[in-house]
Amino acid sequence: MSTRPPGSRGEVGLFVTCLVDLMRPSIGFAALKLIEAAGYTPVVPDTQTCCGQPGHNSGDVRSARALAQKLIAEFERFSCIVAPSGSCAGMIRTHYPHLFDDDEAWRTRAEALAAKTFELTQFLADVAGVTEVPGDFAGTVTYHDSCAGLRELGVKRQPRALLDRMPGVEQKPLSECEECCGFGGLFSVKYPDISGAIAQRKCDNIRASGAGTVALGDLGCMMNIEGRLRRIGDEDTQVIHIAELLAGRLDPD
Repeated sequence: MSTRPPGSRGEVGLFVTCLVDLMRPSIGFAALKLIEAAGYTPVVPDTQTCCGQPGHNSGDVRSARALAQKLIAEFERFSCIVAPSGSCAGMIRTHYPHLFDDDEAWRTRAEALAAKTFELTQFLADVAGVTEVPGDFAGTVTYHDSCAGLRELGVKRQPRALLDRMPGVEQKPLSECEECCGFGGLFSVKYPDISGAIAQRKCDNIRASGAGTVALGDLGCMMNIEGRLRRIGDEDTQVIHIAELLAGRLDPD
């Protein structure tokens, strides 16, 4: 729980996501810093777990529904829900209502939550109207658009606009920036050869951009791209979540 300080623009529920919580919690802390810098009070329900996306994508509707009901109950009291993941925010906004097509009461609650759920940069740029970010970075940056963030939420302009707020950043265009990195959640496990080939093409484009850093909005993409870059011997290209870059949790190159 948190106490809303004087002058706060309101409380925001931060859905950290299970991947961030378990694999790179620094992204969650960066998101907290950015929400606070935007004038809001972030609240992180400590009982939150998974949004249910793995079960949904695997056809396990029962598990997906149970996790969705849990998350709805935890977050529906907030005026906005923010996630540092286009994939998880897309699950809530796009797929939650359809999980309850046979249950009008839960569908209504799912639709209400979906309408006020945002990916982090979407919230900062479109809801909070951020004109300054706390991060101080000097270097060349290219941006990879995650499939879910781009196609389910329309996130494309927002992260680039926020990077433009950082005077030391020189953005480099990324060829095929809208193409998948090969992660795709369970896709990379079920079809590793295809996933690896897609990841290799993505990494080739990143290296060809001339940028010293690639930023992105989903930890799954980040882990996949960074893993491929290191496997092919690239130890120089920095791979960073947009939250950490904007919040200033990275040493300049």
